Amino acid sequence: MFGLNTMRRSLVVVIILTLPILAWSQTVTWTGKVVGVSDGDIITVLHDGKGVKIRLYGTDCPEKKQDFGKRAKKFTSDMVFGKDVEVEPVTTDRYGRTIAWIYVNGDCLNEALLKAGLAWHYKRYFSEKHLADLEAEAKQEKVGLWSHPRSITPWGYRRGKRMATSPKTLSEHKTLVYYGNVRTKKFHRPSCRYYNCGNCTATFNSREEAVQAGYVPCKTCNP
Repeated sequence: MFGLNTMRRSLVVVIILTLPILAWSQTVTWTGKVVGVSDGDIITVLHDGKGVKIRLYGTDCPEKKQDFGKRAKKFTSDMVFGKDVEVEPVTTDRYGRTIAWIYVNGDCLNEALLKAGLAWHYKRYFSEKHLADLEAEAKQEKVGLWSHPRSITPWGYRRGKRMATSPKTLSEHKTLVYYGNVRTKKFHRPSCRYYNCGNCTATFNSREEAVQAGYVPCKTCNP
């Protein structure tokens, strides 16, 4: 009887020790073919016959309508589209996307985008020193988006778009200071990526003032 109890206790211990491994196995590295590139930092990879939306870990590429947004998407597409990649999951975001490292032929897509100056190191939730170093090197060498002295971060750009459509912001149109491009005759909101352009030297205290001066609203920020 003693031997049987011992065996039962041993079995329980084995099961308990195995549980963390089973949970961990849900996030182990897997391989799949890239079948879609939505953005520089968002791809779709086939896994078990289904397309899995992947958001690159630790990086944030310019939005499509931002400078270098299309270039970042092309860079990602050239590097991984139609190829088998290794997906190393880290977590899942609030949209249900898998946040992961992506490797193709031994090269890391997350790192490659930072090296090329086509992404920021996104440190809101996690910070990786080697990614921060890659960003610093690209910035020092003025590679890609770092060649522009007033590059706006993607999260700043997204925040500006949300503000532009919020009821509170719309009600404050008359109290904002707008910058006008003296060459194109367009005026911009403070959240616009063109707000501090080299030719944006005209200032207006209201939307109406800018229109009366012969300036037209920027189609990007819709002031």
